[in-house]
Amino acid sequence: LGPIMSDQLLPNERSLPLFRRLCYAAGHFLNDLCASLWFTYLLVYYHSVLGFKSTYAGVLLFIGQIADGVSTPLVGIESDRTAGCGAYGKRKTWHLVGTISVLISFPFIFNPCLGCGDNTPQWVWLTYFTPFIIIFQFGWAATQISHLSLIPELVSSEHAKVELTAYRYAFTVGANITVYAVALLLFHFQAQQTGDPSVTDSLGIVDIPIFRDLSLIVLGIGAVFSFVFHLGTRERVPHREEPGAQNDESQPLISPTSHNTIPQSLLQWNHWLKEPSFYQVAFLYMCTRLTVNLSQTYVSMYLINSLLLPKNFIATVPLVMYVSGLVCSLVMKPISKLVGISMTYLLGLVLILGFSSWVLVGMNIGRLIYGAAVLLGAGSATILVMSLSMTAKLIGEQTQSGAFVYGAMSFTDKVANGIGVVIIQRLHPCNSQDSCPESVWFYRDVMVIVTGGVALAAAISLCTLLIWPIRIRQRKCPNQLLVMFRCSDIAEACQILRL
Repeated sequence: LGPIMSDQLLPNERSLPLFRRLCYAAGHFLNDLCASLWFTYLLVYYHSVLGFKSTYAGVLLFIGQIADGVSTPLVGIESDRTAGCGAYGKRKTWHLVGTISVLISFPFIFNPCLGCGDNTPQWVWLTYFTPFIIIFQFGWAATQISHLSLIPELVSSEHAKVELTAYRYAFTVGANITVYAVALLLFHFQAQQTGDPSVTDSLGIVDIPIFRDLSLIVLGIGAVFSFVFHLGTRERVPHREEPGAQNDESQPLISPTSHNTIPQSLLQWNHWLKEPSFYQVAFLYMCTRLTVNLSQTYVSMYLINSLLLPKNFIATVPLVMYVSGLVCSLVMKPISKLVGISMTYLLGLVLILGFSSWVLVGMNIGRLIYGAAVLLGAGSATILVMSLSMTAKLIGEQTQSGAFVYGAMSFTDKVANGIGVVIIQRLHPCNSQDSCPESVWFYRDVMVIVTGGVALAAAISLCTLLIWPIRIRQRKCPNQLLVMFRCSDIAEACQILRL
Protein backbone atom coordinates (compact mmCIF):
# COMPACT_ATOMS: atom_id res chain seq x y z
CA LEU A 1 0.00 0.00 0.00
CA GLY A 2 3.01 2.25 0.33
CA PRO A 3 4.22 4.71 2.97
CA ILE A 4 1.70 7.38 2.03
CA MET A 5 -0.97 5.52 3.97
CA SER A 6 1.06 4.45 7.01
CA ASP A 7 -0.54 7.06 9.23
CA GLN A 8 -4.01 5.73 8.53
CA LEU A 9 -3.01 2.17 9.40
CA LEU A 10 -2.49 3.13 13.01
CA PRO A 11 -5.47 2.41 15.24
CA ASN A 12 -7.37 5.30 16.74
CA GLU A 13 -7.04 4.74 20.46
CA ARG A 14 -10.25 5.62 22.29
CA SER A 15 -9.99 6.75 25.89
CA LEU A 16 -12.13 8.59 28.43
CA PRO A 17 -11.35 11.36 30.91
CA LEU A 18 -11.92 10.63 34.59
CA PHE A 19 -15.28 12.41 34.71
CA ARG A 20 -16.65 10.33 31.82
CA ARG A 21 -15.36 7.11 33.37
CA LEU A 22 -17.16 7.91 36.62
CA CYS A 23 -20.37 8.80 34.78
CA TYR A 24 -20.20 5.53 32.88
CA ALA A 25 -19.62 3.49 36.03
CA ALA A 26 -22.63 5.15 37.67
CA GLY A 27 -24.89 3.66 34.99
CA HIS A 28 -25.03 0.23 36.61
CA PHE A 29 -25.48 1.46 40.18
CA LEU A 30 -29.25 0.93 40.24
CA ASN A 31 -28.83 -2.59 38.89
CA ASP A 32 -26.17 -3.33 41.48
CA LEU A 33 -28.34 -2.06 44.33
CA CYS A 34 -31.25 -4.24 43.24
CA ALA A 35 -29.00 -7.24 42.58
CA SER A 36 -27.56 -6.95 46.08
CA LEU A 37 -31.05 -7.06 47.57
CA TRP A 38 -32.11 -9.82 45.17
CA PHE A 39 -29.25 -12.23 45.83
CA THR A 40 -28.55 -11.50 49.49
CA TYR A 41 -32.03 -11.09 50.91
CA LEU A 42 -34.59 -12.69 48.57
CA LEU A 43 -34.43 -16.17 50.14
CA VAL A 44 -34.14 -14.68 53.62
CA TYR A 45 -37.16 -12.43 53.03
CA TYR A 46 -39.48 -15.02 51.52
CA HIS A 47 -38.37 -17.98 53.65
CA SER A 48 -37.62 -16.45 57.06
CA VAL A 49 -39.79 -13.30 57.02
CA LEU A 50 -42.87 -14.15 54.93
CA GLY A 51 -42.71 -17.83 55.87
CA PHE A 52 -42.63 -19.35 52.40
CA LYS A 53 -41.61 -22.98 52.01
CA SER A 54 -37.98 -23.33 50.98
CA THR A 55 -39.02 -24.75 47.60
CA TYR A 56 -41.40 -21.84 46.90
CA ALA A 57 -38.71 -19.31 47.77
CA GLY A 58 -36.33 -21.13 45.45
CA VAL A 59 -38.92 -21.18 42.65
CA LEU A 60 -39.31 -17.39 42.82
CA LEU A 61 -35.58 -16.89 42.50
CA PHE A 62 -35.48 -19.49 39.72
CA ILE A 63 -38.25 -17.69 37.78
CA GLY A 64 -36.27 -14.48 38.01
CA GLN A 65 -33.03 -16.08 36.86
CA ILE A 66 -34.69 -17.79 33.90
CA ALA A 67 -36.47 -14.57 32.89
CA ASP A 68 -33.16 -12.76 33.10
CA GLY A 69 -31.35 -15.52 31.23
CA VAL A 70 -33.87 -15.55 28.37
CA SER A 71 -33.97 -11.76 28.17
CA THR A 72 -30.22 -11.19 27.97
CA PRO A 73 -29.42 -12.74 24.55
CA LEU A 74 -32.67 -11.38 23.06
CA VAL A 75 -31.91 -7.90 24.36
CA GLY A 76 -28.34 -8.34 23.12
CA ILE A 77 -29.46 -9.15 19.58
CA GLU A 78 -31.99 -6.30 19.49
CA SER A 79 -29.50 -3.89 21.03
CA ASP A 80 -27.03 -4.70 18.26
CA ARG A 81 -29.68 -4.43 15.51
CA THR A 82 -31.72 -1.39 16.47
CA ALA A 83 -30.55 2.17 15.92
CA GLY A 84 -31.91 3.65 19.13
CA CYS A 85 -33.91 6.84 19.53
CA GLY A 86 -32.44 9.31 17.07
CA ALA A 87 -29.11 10.70 18.20
CA TYR A 88 -29.46 9.24 21.70
CA GLY A 89 -27.66 6.00 20.83
CA LYS A 90 -28.90 2.43 20.81
CA ARG A 91 -27.09 1.36 24.00
CA LYS A 92 -28.35 4.30 26.05
CA THR A 93 -31.87 3.82 24.67
CA TRP A 94 -31.98 0.23 25.90
CA HIS A 95 -30.42 1.32 29.19
CA LEU A 96 -33.25 3.81 29.68
CA VAL A 97 -35.90 1.18 28.89
CA GLY A 98 -34.33 -1.17 31.42
CA THR A 99 -34.07 1.49 34.10
CA ILE A 100 -37.76 2.39 33.83
CA SER A 101 -38.75 -1.30 33.98
CA VAL A 102 -36.72 -1.81 37.15
CA LEU A 103 -38.12 1.28 38.87
CA ILE A 104 -41.77 0.35 38.28
CA SER A 105 -41.51 -3.34 39.24
CA PHE A 106 -38.93 -3.78 42.00
CA PRO A 107 -40.90 -2.09 44.84
CA PHE A 108 -43.54 -4.84 44.66
CA ILE A 109 -41.01 -7.67 45.11
CA PHE A 110 -40.06 -6.70 48.67
CA ASN A 111 -43.60 -5.82 49.75
CA PRO A 112 -46.30 -8.28 50.85
CA CYS A 113 -48.98 -9.34 48.40
CA LEU A 114 -51.65 -6.63 48.11
CA GLY A 115 -55.04 -8.06 49.04
CA CYS A 116 -53.60 -11.27 50.50
CA GLY A 117 -54.16 -12.38 54.08
CA ASP A 118 -52.87 -14.98 56.51
CA ASN A 119 -55.14 -17.65 55.04
CA THR A 120 -54.21 -16.97 51.41
CA PRO A 121 -52.51 -20.04 49.85
CA GLN A 122 -48.84 -19.58 49.10
CA TRP A 123 -49.35 -20.44 45.43
CA VAL A 124 -51.49 -17.29 45.15
CA TRP A 125 -48.62 -15.24 46.56
CA LEU A 126 -46.33 -16.99 44.09
CA THR A 127 -48.61 -16.04 41.19
CA TYR A 128 -48.81 -12.43 42.41
CA PHE A 129 -45.04 -11.90 42.59
CA THR A 130 -44.19 -13.65 39.29
CA PRO A 131 -45.08 -10.85 36.79
CA PHE A 132 -43.24 -8.22 38.83
CA ILE A 133 -40.17 -10.45 38.97
CA ILE A 134 -40.27 -11.03 35.20
CA ILE A 135 -40.58 -7.30 34.43
CA PHE A 136 -37.77 -6.52 36.87
CA GLN A 137 -35.46 -9.14 35.38
CA PHE A 138 -36.15 -7.95 31.83
CA GLY A 139 -35.28 -4.41 32.88
CA TRP A 140 -32.21 -5.61 34.75
CA ALA A 141 -31.01 -7.53 31.68
CA ALA A 142 -31.60 -4.58 29.34
CA THR A 143 -29.63 -2.27 31.62
CA GLN A 144 -26.79 -4.75 32.16
CA ILE A 145 -26.26 -5.70 28.52
CA SER A 146 -26.45 -2.15 27.18
CA HIS A 147 -24.05 -0.96 29.87
CA LEU A 148 -21.51 -3.72 29.27
CA SER A 149 -21.72 -3.25 25.50
CA LEU A 150 -20.57 0.34 25.87
CA ILE A 151 -17.12 -0.71 27.17
CA PRO A 152 -15.60 -1.74 23.80
CA GLU A 153 -17.24 1.28 22.16
CA LEU A 154 -15.98 3.86 24.65
CA VAL A 155 -12.36 2.63 24.92
CA SER A 156 -10.15 0.51 22.66
CA SER A 157 -6.99 -0.66 24.45
CA GLU A 158 -7.02 -3.78 26.61
CA HIS A 159 -5.77 -1.99 29.73
CA ALA A 160 -8.32 0.80 29.27
CA LYS A 161 -11.06 -1.84 29.17
CA VAL A 162 -9.70 -3.43 32.35
CA GLU A 163 -9.63 -0.01 33.99
CA LEU A 164 -13.19 0.83 32.93
CA THR A 165 -14.36 -2.59 34.14
CA ALA A 166 -12.59 -1.95 37.45
CA TYR A 167 -14.37 1.41 37.79
CA ARG A 168 -17.64 -0.36 37.05
CA TYR A 169 -16.94 -2.99 39.69
CA ALA A 170 -15.88 -0.35 42.20
CA PHE A 171 -19.36 1.16 41.81
CA THR A 172 -20.81 -2.35 42.14
CA VAL A 173 -19.01 -2.74 45.43
CA GLY A 174 -20.16 0.71 46.47
CA ALA A 175 -23.75 -0.27 45.72
CA ASN A 176 -23.48 -3.40 47.83
CA ILE A 177 -21.89 -1.45 50.66
CA THR A 178 -24.77 1.03 50.45
CA VAL A 179 -27.37 -1.74 50.71
CA TYR A 180 -25.73 -3.40 53.69
CA ALA A 181 -25.04 -0.10 55.45
CA VAL A 182 -28.68 0.96 55.09
CA ALA A 183 -29.84 -2.49 56.26
CA LEU A 184 -27.56 -2.24 59.29
CA LEU A 185 -28.98 1.18 60.16
CA LEU A 186 -32.55 -0.10 59.83
CA PHE A 187 -31.80 -3.06 62.10
CA HIS A 188 -30.13 -0.67 64.56
CA PHE A 189 -33.16 1.63 64.66
CA GLN A 190 -35.41 -1.38 65.19
CA ALA A 191 -33.27 -2.55 68.12
CA GLN A 192 -33.49 0.90 69.71
CA GLN A 193 -37.28 0.87 69.51
CA THR A 194 -37.66 -2.55 71.14
CA GLY A 195 -35.57 -4.41 73.68
CA ASP A 196 -37.12 -7.81 72.95
CA PRO A 197 -34.29 -10.24 72.01
CA SER A 198 -36.72 -12.32 69.95
CA VAL A 199 -37.18 -9.30 67.69
CA THR A 200 -33.61 -7.99 67.60
CA ASP A 201 -31.86 -11.35 67.12
CA SER A 202 -34.14 -13.43 64.87
CA LEU A 203 -35.95 -12.72 61.62
CA GLY A 204 -39.73 -12.79 61.42
CA ILE A 205 -42.83 -11.08 60.10
CA VAL A 206 -41.99 -7.96 62.15
CA ASP A 207 -39.12 -7.33 59.72
CA ILE A 208 -41.41 -6.70 56.73
CA PRO A 209 -41.17 -2.86 57.14
CA ILE A 210 -37.37 -3.08 57.20
CA PHE A 211 -37.14 -4.81 53.83
CA ARG A 212 -39.85 -2.57 52.37
CA ASP A 213 -38.03 0.59 53.44
CA LEU A 214 -34.70 -0.84 52.30
CA SER A 215 -36.01 -1.49 48.78
CA LEU A 216 -37.53 1.99 48.45
CA ILE A 217 -34.40 3.74 49.72
CA VAL A 218 -32.07 1.95 47.31
CA LEU A 219 -34.41 2.62 44.38
CA GLY A 220 -34.30 6.33 45.12
CA ILE A 221 -30.51 6.33 45.31
CA GLY A 222 -30.17 4.24 42.15
CA ALA A 223 -32.46 6.52 40.15
CA VAL A 224 -30.16 9.48 40.88
CA PHE A 225 -27.08 7.57 39.65
CA SER A 226 -28.90 6.48 36.48
CA PHE A 227 -29.71 10.13 35.80
CA VAL A 228 -26.00 11.00 36.16
CA PHE A 229 -25.08 8.24 33.69
CA HIS A 230 -27.47 9.47 31.02
CA LEU A 231 -26.28 13.06 31.42
CA GLY A 232 -22.55 12.35 31.47
CA THR A 233 -22.05 9.43 29.04
CA ARG A 234 -21.76 10.08 25.33
CA GLU A 235 -22.33 7.15 23.01
CA ARG A 236 -20.83 7.20 19.54
CA VAL A 237 -23.75 7.13 17.11
CA PRO A 238 -23.10 5.71 13.58
CA HIS A 239 -24.24 7.51 10.44
CA ARG A 240 -27.79 6.88 9.35
CA GLU A 241 -26.93 5.65 5.87
CA GLU A 242 -25.20 2.56 7.24
CA PRO A 243 -26.41 1.85 10.77
CA GLY A 244 -23.80 0.14 12.88
CA ALA A 245 -21.00 0.71 10.36
CA GLN A 246 -17.92 2.90 10.58
CA ASN A 247 -18.25 4.73 7.30
CA ASP A 248 -16.48 8.01 7.95
CA GLU A 249 -13.81 9.03 5.43
CA SER A 250 -11.29 9.28 8.24
CA GLN A 251 -11.59 5.58 9.07
CA PRO A 252 -8.40 3.61 8.37
CA LEU A 253 -8.11 1.49 5.23
CA ILE A 254 -7.28 -1.61 7.21
CA SER A 255 -9.14 -2.68 10.33
CA PRO A 256 -7.34 -1.58 13.51
CA THR A 257 -7.26 -5.15 14.77
CA SER A 258 -3.90 -5.71 13.16
CA HIS A 259 -1.30 -3.74 11.23
CA ASN A 260 0.24 -6.56 9.28
CA THR A 261 -2.58 -9.00 8.59
CA ILE A 262 -5.73 -8.97 6.51
CA PRO A 263 -8.50 -7.59 8.69
CA GLN A 264 -11.18 -9.84 10.08
CA SER A 265 -14.73 -9.64 8.84
CA LEU A 266 -17.44 -8.17 11.01
CA LEU A 267 -18.92 -11.00 13.09
CA GLN A 268 -22.68 -11.20 13.45
CA TRP A 269 -24.31 -12.96 16.38
CA ASN A 270 -24.50 -16.38 14.69
CA HIS A 271 -20.80 -16.29 13.78
CA TRP A 272 -19.84 -16.30 17.46
CA LEU A 273 -21.41 -19.74 17.85
CA LYS A 274 -18.62 -21.15 15.65
CA GLU A 275 -15.79 -19.68 17.72
CA PRO A 276 -14.17 -22.03 20.31
CA SER A 277 -12.97 -19.10 22.43
CA PHE A 278 -16.59 -17.99 22.80
CA TYR A 279 -17.43 -21.20 24.67
CA GLN A 280 -14.24 -21.13 26.74
CA VAL A 281 -14.94 -17.63 28.02
CA ALA A 282 -18.65 -18.39 28.49
CA PHE A 283 -17.92 -21.37 30.75
CA LEU A 284 -15.38 -19.40 32.78
CA TYR A 285 -17.83 -16.51 33.16
CA MET A 286 -20.57 -18.93 34.24
CA CYS A 287 -18.31 -20.45 36.92
CA THR A 288 -17.35 -16.97 38.08
CA ARG A 289 -20.95 -15.85 38.45
CA LEU A 290 -21.95 -19.10 40.15
CA THR A 291 -19.27 -18.56 42.77
CA VAL A 292 -20.07 -14.88 43.32
CA ASN A 293 -23.87 -15.02 43.19
CA LEU A 294 -24.54 -18.27 45.05
CA SER A 295 -22.13 -17.36 47.84
CA GLN A 296 -23.91 -14.01 48.13
CA THR A 297 -27.30 -15.75 48.09
CA TYR A 298 -26.53 -18.25 50.84
CA VAL A 299 -24.15 -16.35 53.10
CA SER A 300 -27.09 -14.88 55.06
CA MET A 301 -28.66 -18.32 55.54
CA TYR A 302 -25.26 -19.66 56.61
CA LEU A 303 -24.80 -16.91 59.19
CA ILE A 304 -28.26 -17.37 60.73
CA ASN A 305 -28.71 -21.14 60.55
CA SER A 306 -25.18 -22.57 60.70
CA LEU A 307 -23.31 -20.06 62.86
CA LEU A 308 -26.47 -19.05 64.79
CA LEU A 309 -25.49 -15.37 64.77
CA PRO A 310 -27.88 -12.42 65.37
CA LYS A 311 -29.66 -11.05 62.32
CA ASN A 312 -27.57 -7.87 62.13
CA PHE A 313 -24.71 -10.10 60.92
CA ILE A 314 -26.52 -10.52 57.59
CA ALA A 315 -25.65 -6.85 57.05
CA THR A 316 -22.21 -6.58 58.68
CA VAL A 317 -20.56 -9.67 57.15
CA PRO A 318 -21.57 -8.86 53.54
CA LEU A 319 -20.48 -5.29 54.26
CA VAL A 320 -16.98 -6.53 55.18
CA MET A 321 -16.94 -8.69 52.04
CA TYR A 322 -17.60 -5.78 49.74
CA VAL A 323 -15.30 -3.33 51.50
CA SER A 324 -12.47 -5.81 50.94
CA GLY A 325 -13.64 -6.15 47.34
CA LEU A 326 -13.53 -2.37 46.92
CA VAL A 327 -9.96 -2.20 48.22
CA CYS A 328 -9.01 -5.07 45.94
CA SER A 329 -10.51 -3.38 42.87
CA LEU A 330 -8.28 -0.34 43.43
CA VAL A 331 -5.08 -2.39 43.03
CA MET A 332 -6.39 -4.68 40.32
CA LYS A 333 -5.23 -2.67 37.31
CA PRO A 334 -1.50 -2.53 38.20
CA ILE A 335 -1.52 -6.21 39.19
CA SER A 336 -3.18 -7.32 35.96
CA LYS A 337 -0.80 -5.14 33.98
CA LEU A 338 2.16 -6.75 35.75
CA VAL A 339 1.22 -10.44 35.69
CA GLY A 340 -1.62 -10.55 33.15
CA ILE A 341 -5.37 -11.09 33.35
CA SER A 342 -5.20 -14.89 33.66
CA MET A 343 -2.72 -14.89 36.53
CA THR A 344 -4.71 -12.22 38.35
CA TYR A 345 -7.82 -14.39 37.97
CA LEU A 346 -5.88 -17.34 39.40
CA LEU A 347 -4.93 -15.21 42.41
CA GLY A 348 -8.62 -14.54 43.02
CA LEU A 349 -9.35 -18.27 42.89
CA VAL A 350 -6.68 -18.91 45.53
CA LEU A 351 -8.37 -16.42 47.88
CA ILE A 352 -11.77 -18.07 47.36
CA LEU A 353 -10.34 -21.53 48.00
CA GLY A 354 -8.86 -20.12 51.21
CA PHE A 355 -12.34 -19.01 52.29
CA SER A 356 -13.79 -22.42 51.42
CA SER A 357 -11.15 -24.21 53.48
CA TRP A 358 -11.74 -21.87 56.43
CA VAL A 359 -15.49 -22.57 56.42
CA LEU A 360 -14.93 -26.32 56.02
CA VAL A 361 -12.63 -26.74 59.02
CA GLY A 362 -14.07 -24.01 61.26
CA MET A 363 -17.54 -25.07 62.31
CA ASN A 364 -17.81 -22.71 65.30
CA ILE A 365 -15.79 -19.79 63.98
CA GLY A 366 -18.21 -17.17 65.35
CA ARG A 367 -16.90 -13.66 64.81
CA LEU A 368 -13.85 -14.99 62.98
CA ILE A 369 -16.20 -15.13 60.01
CA TYR A 370 -15.12 -11.55 59.32
CA GLY A 371 -11.64 -12.79 58.39
CA ALA A 372 -13.09 -15.38 56.04
CA ALA A 373 -15.37 -12.70 54.58
CA VAL A 374 -12.31 -10.62 53.62
CA LEU A 375 -10.94 -13.54 51.58
CA LEU A 376 -14.27 -14.16 49.86
CA GLY A 377 -14.83 -10.49 49.08
CA ALA A 378 -11.36 -9.91 47.65
CA GLY A 379 -11.42 -13.13 45.66
CA SER A 380 -14.90 -12.51 44.25
CA ALA A 381 -13.98 -8.99 43.17
CA THR A 382 -10.86 -10.23 41.42
CA ILE A 383 -12.39 -13.06 39.43
CA LEU A 384 -15.45 -11.02 38.45
CA VAL A 385 -13.48 -8.08 37.06
CA MET A 386 -11.00 -10.35 35.28
CA SER A 387 -13.76 -12.47 33.71
CA LEU A 388 -15.43 -9.32 32.36
CA SER A 389 -12.06 -8.16 31.05
CA MET A 390 -11.63 -11.49 29.26
CA THR A 391 -15.05 -11.04 27.68
CA ALA A 392 -14.11 -7.54 26.50
CA LYS A 393 -10.86 -8.99 25.13
CA LEU A 394 -12.84 -11.65 23.26
CA ILE A 395 -15.04 -9.00 21.64
CA GLY A 396 -12.10 -6.78 20.72
CA GLU A 397 -13.11 -4.54 17.82
CA GLN A 398 -16.24 -6.60 17.05
CA THR A 399 -18.41 -4.10 18.90
CA GLN A 400 -21.27 -4.38 16.40
CA SER A 401 -22.23 -7.74 17.98
CA GLY A 402 -20.82 -7.14 21.45
CA ALA A 403 -24.23 -7.02 23.12
CA PHE A 404 -25.00 -10.55 21.93
CA VAL A 405 -21.75 -11.83 23.43
CA TYR A 406 -22.50 -10.25 26.80
CA GLY A 407 -26.08 -11.48 26.56
CA ALA A 408 -25.00 -15.05 25.84
CA MET A 409 -22.50 -14.97 28.70
CA SER A 410 -25.17 -13.68 31.03
CA PHE A 411 -27.64 -16.32 29.78
CA THR A 412 -25.36 -19.15 30.88
CA ASP A 413 -24.81 -17.60 34.28
CA LYS A 414 -28.48 -16.81 34.97
CA VAL A 415 -29.75 -20.25 33.98
CA ALA A 416 -26.97 -21.97 35.94
CA ASN A 417 -27.69 -19.83 39.01
CA GLY A 418 -31.41 -20.51 38.80
CA ILE A 419 -30.94 -24.26 38.45
CA GLY A 420 -28.39 -24.25 41.26
CA VAL A 421 -30.78 -22.50 43.66
CA VAL A 422 -33.65 -24.86 42.83
CA ILE A 423 -31.46 -27.91 43.41
CA ILE A 424 -30.17 -26.55 46.72
CA GLN A 425 -33.66 -25.64 47.92
CA ARG A 426 -34.98 -29.06 46.94
CA LEU A 427 -32.21 -30.69 48.98
CA HIS A 428 -33.02 -28.53 52.01
CA PRO A 429 -33.76 -30.81 54.99
CA CYS A 430 -36.36 -28.40 56.45
CA ASN A 431 -39.15 -27.35 54.11
CA SER A 432 -40.85 -24.98 56.56
CA GLN A 433 -39.56 -21.63 57.76
CA ASP A 434 -38.53 -23.11 61.08
CA SER A 435 -34.92 -24.22 61.35
CA CYS A 436 -33.91 -27.78 62.15
CA PRO A 437 -30.63 -29.35 63.33
CA GLU A 438 -29.82 -30.63 59.84
CA SER A 439 -29.79 -27.11 58.40
CA VAL A 440 -26.71 -26.28 60.48
CA TRP A 441 -24.57 -28.62 58.41
CA PHE A 442 -26.56 -28.06 55.23
CA TYR A 443 -25.70 -24.38 54.77
CA ARG A 444 -22.08 -24.99 55.78
CA ASP A 445 -21.81 -27.58 53.00
CA VAL A 446 -23.54 -25.24 50.53
CA MET A 447 -21.01 -22.47 51.20
CA VAL A 448 -18.10 -24.89 50.75
CA ILE A 449 -19.43 -26.35 47.50
CA VAL A 450 -20.53 -23.11 45.80
CA THR A 451 -17.18 -21.49 46.54
CA GLY A 452 -14.54 -24.23 46.60
CA GLY A 453 -16.20 -26.69 44.22
CA VAL A 454 -17.12 -24.18 41.53
CA ALA A 455 -13.75 -22.42 41.93
CA LEU A 456 -12.01 -25.69 41.02
CA ALA A 457 -14.16 -25.91 37.87
CA ALA A 458 -13.18 -22.32 37.05
CA ALA A 459 -9.51 -23.23 37.52
CA ILE A 460 -9.87 -26.04 34.97
CA SER A 461 -11.51 -23.63 32.53
CA LEU A 462 -8.71 -21.13 33.10
CA CYS A 463 -6.16 -23.80 32.21
CA THR A 464 -7.82 -24.27 28.82
CA LEU A 465 -7.44 -20.54 28.17
CA LEU A 466 -3.76 -20.73 29.05
CA ILE A 467 -3.30 -23.61 26.61
CA TRP A 468 -5.57 -22.19 23.89
CA PRO A 469 -5.57 -18.38 24.35
CA ILE A 470 -8.51 -16.17 23.44
CA ARG A 471 -8.56 -15.44 19.72
CA ILE A 472 -10.97 -15.10 16.82
CA ARG A 473 -10.20 -17.43 13.94
CA GLN A 474 -9.27 -15.69 10.69
CA ARG A 475 -12.25 -15.53 8.34
CA LYS A 476 -11.60 -15.49 4.62
CA CYS A 477 -13.09 -12.44 2.96
CA PRO A 478 -11.66 -11.75 -0.55
CA ASN A 479 -13.23 -8.30 -0.77
CA GLN A 480 -12.44 -7.31 2.83
CA LEU A 481 -10.45 -4.20 1.93
CA LEU A 482 -13.21 -2.84 -0.25
CA VAL A 483 -15.71 -3.09 2.60
CA MET A 484 -13.71 -0.58 4.60
CA PHE A 485 -14.39 2.15 2.03
CA ARG A 486 -17.37 4.29 1.36
CA CYS A 487 -19.21 3.45 -1.87
CA SER A 488 -17.91 6.64 -3.49
CA ASP A 489 -14.32 5.54 -2.84
CA ILE A 490 -14.46 2.05 -4.41
CA ALA A 491 -12.91 3.18 -7.69
CA GLU A 492 -10.07 4.87 -5.84
CA ALA A 493 -9.56 1.77 -3.72
CA CYS A 494 -9.24 -0.44 -6.78
CA GLN A 495 -6.66 1.96 -8.22
CA ILE A 496 -4.62 1.75 -4.99
CA LEU A 497 -4.75 -2.04 -4.92
CA ARG A 498 -3.24 -2.18 -8.41
CA LEU A 499 -0.08 -0.41 -7.15
